[in-house]
Amino acid sequence: MTQPFRGTYTVMITPFTDDGIDVPALREFVNWQIDQGIHGLIPLGSTGEFLSMTESEREQVVETVIDEARGRVPVLIGTGAEWTEDAVRWTRQAEVAGADGVMVIPPFYSTPTEDELFAHYKAVADATSLPVMLYNNPATANVDLTPPIVARLSTIDNVSYIKESTMDVTRIRDILDLCGDRMNVFGGIMGFESFLAGAIGWVAVGSNLMPKEFANLFTATADEKDLEKARAIYRQVLPVIRLVGGHRYVSGSKAGLAVLGHPVGSPRMPRLPLSDDDLTAAREALQQAGAI
Repeated sequence: MTQPFRGTYTVMITPFTDDGIDVPALREFVNWQIDQGIHGLIPLGSTGEFLSMTESEREQVVETVIDEARGRVPVLIGTGAEWTEDAVRWTRQAEVAGADGVMVIPPFYSTPTEDELFAHYKAVADATSLPVMLYNNPATANVDLTPPIVARLSTIDNVSYIKESTMDVTRIRDILDLCGDRMNVFGGIMGFESFLAGAIGWVAVGSNLMPKEFANLFTATADEKDLEKARAIYRQVLPVIRLVGGHRYVSGSKAGLAVLGHPVGSPRMPRLPLSDDDLTAAREALQQAGAI
């Protein structure tokens, strides 16, 4: 897949049945996303409930998404783990399966020091020829990849992307200033604002529900330079961004897909099953966004 990665990439939900991965639903979801114009796919991120799967289920998701995408869009696999050896092993598996890159959140319990982070990411990068996307989400990882730390990590071969998931878009400015062309920034939470600050992409949750519009938001901003059009799209999708913000990023996404006629099951415990409140909130947000 030609580099650099750019555009709106969906950090995908994982469809479940009572018995495991709903493979037909996953294949349908991949095709629907691509048909709607999404620029890339990232399974096994936080929204994909990567911590709530068996080893064989993880492998099944990786193989299914890559096989169904068939090279039509880049597929980056979430390979973050608490133990470095797991992150290395899953990264190697992703490359063998045909992934285009990996996205790696820091170890999320041990609260590693800067030196430990460097050793962790170097071990992952040394194990693959794939581009490595850092994933900064201090709210969930208990680790903050600040711009100076990112600048140090960017000296590792293959570590050339970051998903910056704080509410501080000045991070993008500082990362680009400190790293130069060694690092390409994707927004996480703040997509539109990140584009304006110099991000070349967005790893989005809301595009699980409105892939066409979320992709168009990037195109209008970054390619067409039509800020009036971009702001109109942003206003349109804002109810969905708010729906999947906070604690509802999994349940809101899955409830929204159920409302849209793409049932993908409930989240896995410890998250509670989809409730009437989840479905009502999703329906209201999608109606406000003009999706239904």
